[in-house]
Amino acid sequence: MKFLKSVADEMKQVTWPTGKELAKYTNTVVVTTILFGIFFAAVDFGITEAMDLILN
Repeated sequence: MKFLKSVADEMKQVTWPTGKELAKYTNTVVVTTILFGIFFAAVDFGITEAMDLILN
């Protein structure tokens, strides 16, 4: 019980993001994930085409 009380005390000290901040952070993560996905798809396509040229 002492542990749970200390956890509750610590959680009261946490500064939670506002709704606007949360939306901003979420959008940043989604856009970054999409951009990385496009980048890696392009690199994969390029490597695949290069390997096809070399092996055929």
